[in-house]
Amino acid sequence: MDNRAWFKSAQFGMMVHWGLYALPAGEWRGRRMPHIGEWAQSYFRIPGEEYAALADAFNPLLFDAEAWVRLALEAGMQYLVVTSKHHDGFAMYRSRVDEYNICDRTPFGRDVIGELATACRQHGLRLGLYYSQELDWHEPHGGGYRSGHTNCGEMSWTNDWDYPDNAQKDFARCFEGKIIPQVEELLTQYGELCLIWFDTPHVITPDQSAELFALVKRRQPHCLVNTRIGNGLGDYRSLGDNQITETDFGEQLVETPATLNDTWGYKSFDQHWKPAAEVRRLRQHLNSRGVNYLLNVGPDYLGRIPAPCVDILREVGRGD
Repeated sequence: MDNRAWFKSAQFGMMVHWGLYALPAGEWRGRRMPHIGEWAQSYFRIPGEEYAALADAFNPLLFDAEAWVRLALEAGMQYLVVTSKHHDGFAMYRSRVDEYNICDRTPFGRDVIGELATACRQHGLRLGLYYSQELDWHEPHGGGYRSGHTNCGEMSWTNDWDYPDNAQKDFARCFEGKIIPQVEELLTQYGELCLIWFDTPHVITPDQSAELFALVKRRQPHCLVNTRIGNGLGDYRSLGDNQITETDFGEQLVETPATLNDTWGYKSFDQHWKPAAEVRRLRQHLNSRGVNYLLNVGPDYLGRIPAPCVDILREVGRGD
């Protein structure tokens, strides 16, 4: 099936934010963060060396790719979008480009993306990958350095705690040295992808967005790209996080990424779960306006999707 037609009919998908940030789980040195858990390194301004040491303790022995895929299918979801690299720069797959990855740096040593790709193929679930194509706090020349702080005013887009001289940063070095070759790895190592989910464009130039878009289409012509690649490109439109629109988009390809509680990455103390009835209501509201509902779960440091989340998604699928 043409991926554009498939995407329009899919309507409901699962997003997964999972990485080293699941270990602090929203807390650091006696403090709790009020914001989304995957931004812990920026919020607490954790030095890169100290944050990278979390990899030594990352051993999610309860991770079960098939269980994640089966849960998505039970909930009635048609696709899975999982973080292959988030803003902290840590890859959740075996990267030959940068050893800062789950296979080379953790006692777990397994390729999470590879296992999920296999499980998706076995069970007929489409796989998409999230990749942070600009922000990378592990890199001296990661992007976002002209944008100051996020809209909550407490987190820096760029790593200005380890690398404070924003005026000397050159995103092209990060883009050519890490971003492009890692995206090529993702497009060539894990079989057919239904989409690549880029995020947070800031300093990325029109030429860089075009180069990235062309790479995706060259390696996987049917792989869709969202508009967060930047500079007006993309096959389908990503609305704002948790945006519940009233607009009817008709035949356009549109998606709302949304959270099941208040965070994307795991926070142990965020128990503000949406009831199954609310999830169904939001899905119906968005789908009736031609918008896919991409609903996020944040697994914990052992690889478990939190039990309340599992219960809610199963209830959504049953239609109770």
